[in-house]
Amino acid sequence: MAQFWRRFILVCTAFLLCWQITVWQGKNLGAIAQPNVPEPTITVEKPENTLSQGSPVILGDSTLFFIDARIGSFPPDFRAQVTSERILKFAKNDQLSLDDLRIVDNEDTQTVDILVGEETLLVTLAEIDAVAANANRYDLAEQYTDIIRTEVAAFREVHSLRNILLGVVYTIVATLVLVTSLIVLNRSIPKIHRRLRIWQTTWIPSIKVLGVELLSAKRVVDLISELIKILRLTTWLTFIYIYANLVLSFFPWTQGLARLLFEYAKNATVTVILGGLTYLPNLFFIAVIIFVTAYFLKICKFFFTEIERSKIIIQGFYPEWAMPTYKLVQFLVLAFAAIVAFPYLPGSDTPAFQGISIFLGLLLSLGSTAAVANVVAGTIMTYTRAFRIGDRIQIGDTKGDVLEKTLLVTRIRTIKNEVITIPNSAVLSSHIINFSESKNDTETPPLIIHTTITLGYDVPWRKVHAVLVDAASATEHTLVEPKPFVLQTSLDDFYVSYEINVYVDEPKMMAKIYSQLHQNIQDKCNEADIEILSPHYGAMRDGNRTTIPADYLPSDYEAPSFRLGDFFPPKS
Repeated sequence: MAQFWRRFILVCTAFLLCWQITVWQGKNLGAIAQPNVPEPTITVEKPENTLSQGSPVILGDSTLFFIDARIGSFPPDFRAQVTSERILKFAKNDQLSLDDLRIVDNEDTQTVDILVGEETLLVTLAEIDAVAANANRYDLAEQYTDIIRTEVAAFREVHSLRNILLGVVYTIVATLVLVTSLIVLNRSIPKIHRRLRIWQTTWIPSIKVLGVELLSAKRVVDLISELIKILRLTTWLTFIYIYANLVLSFFPWTQGLARLLFEYAKNATVTVILGGLTYLPNLFFIAVIIFVTAYFLKICKFFFTEIERSKIIIQGFYPEWAMPTYKLVQFLVLAFAAIVAFPYLPGSDTPAFQGISIFLGLLLSLGSTAAVANVVAGTIMTYTRAFRIGDRIQIGDTKGDVLEKTLLVTRIRTIKNEVITIPNSAVLSSHIINFSESKNDTETPPLIIHTTITLGYDVPWRKVHAVLVDAASATEHTLVEPKPFVLQTSLDDFYVSYEINVYVDEPKMMAKIYSQLHQNIQDKCNEADIEILSPHYGAMRDGNRTTIPADYLPSDYEAPSFRLGDFFPPKS
């Protein structure tokens, strides 16, 4: 790791050195060869009543001076263009010396000419130019001559073979630095990722907000890894941008483009910094809102947690209402804080931001009708205490244990371990049977489970009652007190319906209790010589034995005898 930082510092030092060379050389690389050449004055003083700077005279990327006045039929822009072409031609001709520059004052025409040698004319200045510049005609010519001499010297130096070769050398150095930087960066990223995985269990904690874990330590490491990837891409682009700007500044033909790229980066950076500084008061106000909201919610959570633990008792407010009420209060407080902080968000007063806000609000209004109905239903069920987590309930045809109860859905695990998700709006519109209410509330009588069998009228009902009670008493997970009891629910045409009712305190064992109860009923009926069936009779009152139990028949009752042939004569 130490080796990585040493390499990184070395690469940054090299880049800063290259950048310092570019800044030191000023506008061009000619300043390196001639450090004593004075910086030219680009602008000329003008009278206060001048509304514009006129037409510029340009050499390369430098503005030498401005021409404001018209002479005869020649407008300022035409004169500036011709003058620029003459100076450029003079600068490119190395045979013409800078010492050949001279000034000729023409008294007869009231003009001043700046010449190279005897015949090559560069600039002609009239009295009107001197008036526009608020200076003496001859003094203005001397000032322009000095500017031309300085800029032409710098132009020739920049375009010299020596400076071009220096630009090639600097380009090679910058390329080597760039390649080295990218290699070091690419080799360092995997090491950083491995180090983060090691720190995951020691130094990197999970992120919690208001006591709720938003990101685990593993997720934090994953997030940091993604941020490192983005930072690596940003670093690549920054290095390439600096490299391109440096290389373009090394050569005279592309120095203007280099300055343009630098201005783009500078303007963007200044805009971001000034925008951030301007936004600081709003940022401070938002920080205050977040601070107050966070601590208010902490106080509310402590209060409702104490209610949930029954350490704070409010008459009529049940402990299971505490956390749902806290979540509702939390939502309302966060919504209020968002409304207060909204005007202080960057760009909140722009039409685009407001339009997007309205559009999103419309989408939520049109697309969240079902969600709002589920939330309202979930809130109603919370405060009606229809069931709790872990209760054995039945909603419609679905029977099982409640796994989860949220504002949107209720999840139930059936006895077959099937997890069924039911929207709260459907739960609210259905009837709910809670088999665990008696276990939750000690004042509620125990749960009664029941099953029905049908037996013929020939079986004495007292015997049936005793057999069914014995079968219920022999069943596990049933209560001894209150005792089981039997109800005769109907007297049908051919049989009697007997309903055995048993008290239980383990509603989650209902399936097993029913199965064992049915087994015991079969065993007890077999032991008592009771055949479990539902007989159907065809009444033939010509001597058939009656279905009345023998105990109710008179002592002299004899069943008539008959032969099958009496009813079904043999075929002849």
